[in-house]
Amino acid sequence: MVDSQTLSFTVDTELTPAYYKNLLTFIDQNYLQKDKSFHDGKIFEREGENVLTFVFVDKDSKWFINVELVPRSPIHVKMSWDQPVPNGILDRLKEDLFINVQIFEEKVRRATLYFTWIEGQEIILEKLSSGKHKLIYRLFSESMLLFYVVFIVASLFLFFIFGPYTPILLVVFQFFLVLFSGKIIGSTGDWQITERNPYVHILQFQLPIEDQKSFRQKFGQDILVKIKKEIYDRTLAIGKALDCDIAGQVLSKYELKCTPEEVSTKVVNVYEIVKKGVEKFNLKVPKIVISNTTIPNAAASGPGPRFGVMVITTGLLTQLDDDEILGVVGHELSHMKGRDTLAFFGLMSAEYILRVYLLWPLLMFLGLFYLFFAFTIVYFIAKFFESKADLESAIRIGQPKILAEALRKIGFVRLIYERTPSYRFQEWLGFDPHPPIYFRVSRLEQLKEPEKLKHPLIESIKDNIKAFFSSFK
Repeated sequence: MVDSQTLSFTVDTELTPAYYKNLLTFIDQNYLQKDKSFHDGKIFEREGENVLTFVFVDKDSKWFINVELVPRSPIHVKMSWDQPVPNGILDRLKEDLFINVQIFEEKVRRATLYFTWIEGQEIILEKLSSGKHKLIYRLFSESMLLFYVVFIVASLFLFFIFGPYTPILLVVFQFFLVLFSGKIIGSTGDWQITERNPYVHILQFQLPIEDQKSFRQKFGQDILVKIKKEIYDRTLAIGKALDCDIAGQVLSKYELKCTPEEVSTKVVNVYEIVKKGVEKFNLKVPKIVISNTTIPNAAASGPGPRFGVMVITTGLLTQLDDDEILGVVGHELSHMKGRDTLAFFGLMSAEYILRVYLLWPLLMFLGLFYLFFAFTIVYFIAKFFESKADLESAIRIGQPKILAEALRKIGFVRLIYERTPSYRFQEWLGFDPHPPIYFRVSRLEQLKEPEKLKHPLIESIKDNIKAFFSSFK
């Protein structure tokens, strides 16, 4: 039980002031009014700010929690209670509010115009991802599952040509592709960050939700590029900082009524963030590539630090603050320093060679069940390396709770599903090298004195196995 006291915390938000009251209405209608445990929900104005208050009441009326939420940047939340509250209730309520903010933000993102620039670089419109770039990214980053599926299919045809030498030839060919994977995935980027040109400039215009659909129907991609270029020419191109007034003037020419409350700007020194990370890992600054896509992601590719490439999306730069970006960069640098791409390649190649030369009778007998079992084991082992990267980022960067917050923001949709025990179990057995988000977040938040951890990989193996068996409960 948690004794009588108060708890105050903040929730980061991308929302502009124009959406603050809409957020409170969304939480009230989609969360409070759908659960009989919540009472006395009120939205009112106090000293020029909108405020939401409500009471969370125990079903047996043994205790209650007063909650006050004030939307600012960041959002301020205060909880207070008089009677002891069961363990976990406050954490659950805190997570509920975080998820509701994220769900509303995701809704607003669909009604937001994003404009991103790097000085002196080509004007490129933001995108979800092109077919070509998405295919390359899936082949050479993340799980690389598609990479190995393609070669499994190819091997069936090549056996007719090269016979028993086919597996060796395929592994050698894959090895050379992995060696050049940094350059290949680097081609998915739109811009390159350098020490001389380190900044990414971001402007967000959060359209009223009801106006967004009509705007996109009336103005196509060409108009958006024209707007973006005109804002750039009147600001960054002539040495001026991004200015909401100038952006508003340009947008108004296209029948977009724009107020300062609907526009926000941000400048991220990406090179400096990556440099801070590599100094902690005793590495050289790798090639840094920016992919102008709204999907929040980062990836390190290449066989090792010397040939590594760091790919960061503008979606990640938009949604996370600098410290959170640094935590994610630290995770990717751990992969780069540990040559995890080569380790995963070796793991998959070993399974393939064993399957073809030693376990073929078993494959013929068990069929697809064997492949499912083998891939499940391989990807479960891969989860050890992802967990190790979390720990090494926490150890070297020294901010485990900030990395946990970044993972929450990036993976909040998975967090929602992982509240179901059966889904958690499914996530542990999926063909994804990443452990479930709930496990990664909880583990980082509970991490005490990370600098004292001497063997991150061994600790990660133990933690993953323990959490996997806990998912049965």
